[in-house]
Amino acid sequence: MQGVHGRRRAGQGDAFWQYRPFLPGDAANRIDWRQSARSDRLFIRETEWEAAQTVAVWRDASPSMDWRSAPGLPPKRERAELLLLATASLLLRGGERVRLIGGPGRSHAGRAGLEALAQGLLLRGDGQGGGLPQPDAGLPRHARVLLIGDFLSPLAEVQHAVARLAALPVHGHLLQVLDPAEETLPYLGRIRFEGLEAEEPTLVPRVEGIRALYAERLRQHRAGIAAIAAAVGWGFLTHRTDQPPEQALLALWQALSPE
Repeated sequence: MQGVHGRRRAGQGDAFWQYRPFLPGDAANRIDWRQSARSDRLFIRETEWEAAQTVAVWRDASPSMDWRSAPGLPPKRERAELLLLATASLLLRGGERVRLIGGPGRSHAGRAGLEALAQGLLLRGDGQGGGLPQPDAGLPRHARVLLIGDFLSPLAEVQHAVARLAALPVHGHLLQVLDPAEETLPYLGRIRFEGLEAEEPTLVPRVEGIRALYAERLRQHRAGIAAIAAAVGWGFLTHRTDQPPEQALLALWQALSPE
């Protein structure tokens, strides 16, 4: 990823938009001293185009993300966090601010931002946050969001979560991360499938007999997610944990780049 640079643009959206707290990496000459004098914190006057340069990121921390079908593959959550932090690193290097949805409520900028994001992921550890993002009143309007997970929740729940974010309004992208076995169902014979999130076990007498039906159900589910995203002008990408992460990183970088 060579040649990453800032995307600050003058012109449309230069009108005053809001105040925001001073963050590590911000220039001291941008502090609004009059507003800061009214509080024990430092504030910066933020314009609309600056708010649009905030990218809010989220990864699914539910138990299903800790699954992998083979020891040589990374768990889905490990791959999701790798892609989230790698994308955030590129965004921060490009002069943008990044924050965690449902995190401590602040955006991060500059070199210290990546470490702060990594610490935020650790604080929101195993099983916290569920399989879909919760409402986050701290998101600035017109920000961009990146949601990474397996998105195997019912489509109605996915639609509800996306609609709440899109109404802020923010523009977003979904990245579905799956293990290859979740796509191909490579098992043979009699298999007992046990869920990781309190689902009832399912005994399948002959897995190969349902493989085609399973593939069709997955195709329909993915088509449903894509339709949900398209309905609000969002993007939808997919990634498998047996694929190089660089492929997904490039796709995410291109998707998050302004037109």
